[in-house]
Amino acid sequence: MELLPEFELRTPATIAEAAQLLAQNPNAVLLAGGTGLIANLRLGLGAPQMLVSLERVGELRGITRSGASLRIGAGVTLAQIMAEPSVRERFASIAEAAATIAAPTHRSAATVGGNLCLDTRCVFYNQSEAWRRSNGYCLKYRGDTCHVAPQGKHCHAAYSGDLAPVLLALGAELEIVSAAGTRRAALATLYQEDGAKHLTLAHGEILAAVHVPDPASGTRVAYRKARVRGAIDFPLAGVAVALRVERGLVGALKVAVTGTNSMPLLISGTEALEGGAYDAALADKLGKLIQKQVQPQRTTVTASNYRRQVAAALAARLVRELAAA
Repeated sequence: MELLPEFELRTPATIAEAAQLLAQNPNAVLLAGGTGLIANLRLGLGAPQMLVSLERVGELRGITRSGASLRIGAGVTLAQIMAEPSVRERFASIAEAAATIAAPTHRSAATVGGNLCLDTRCVFYNQSEAWRRSNGYCLKYRGDTCHVAPQGKHCHAAYSGDLAPVLLALGAELEIVSAAGTRRAALATLYQEDGAKHLTLAHGEILAAVHVPDPASGTRVAYRKARVRGAIDFPLAGVAVALRVERGLVGALKVAVTGTNSMPLLISGTEALEGGAYDAALADKLGKLIQKQVQPQRTTVTASNYRRQVAAALAARLVRELAAA
């Protein structure tokens, strides 16, 4: 681990003040729980001149009902998500996903916004400065070559946040604040398939809250992930499923995947499976849909094709469990 680089720490009291600081300082970086950012800085991944801490911004911490949706502040910790009755009663899958993230000490500090904006990861990137210097810097940071796919000029680092797939399956929207004002956007628009720049947020924009609509009556949602160890580890593949069964048939089906691409994916084409019984043929079709759309690369310690097959198997198993519930 490296010593932390020198930086100026600012602690604004409001989100408007934080947005103004970002707008005035092009090299400023937001600091929420810090469980990801500080670890990266200790590895020599970045040297921001200013950290804008959101610790004092109370506007980011509330969980409130707003009509037929739940508003979750981006500064709410994962531990609070797991304990909040309004989440556990109506959106148990969000609490379920939060419980799979890292360890209890991390969850007491890590935030919803931080997990949604989690940096992409790769075995050639998340290394010490000495390792990266000796083996050659990569396309994501200070280099000009992606060691995963050296012939191309595209970074394949993988996104590994656990909350995003559940919120995608639930149709969540974001509340984004900047010095220019506030806007709403679908969660899916936050991401793009580029490991070096996977977030579409402009500099100066702050993720303030997530709005999660109540699922349609009868909809069941769940999340599962595969990882090397049973705790702490990021997902090799994680799958969220939202399923509604009507008279024994699939009435609605959404599947979202994390850990395989540079962005979380809401699998397209699942509407074609609606109206049929969940049997072996439907499971096979779902598995093929997922395997065609996920693009795991050599970014983890496990084989790419293994992660592709695991994503498909997790989805099929999870749909079967929800259909039988």
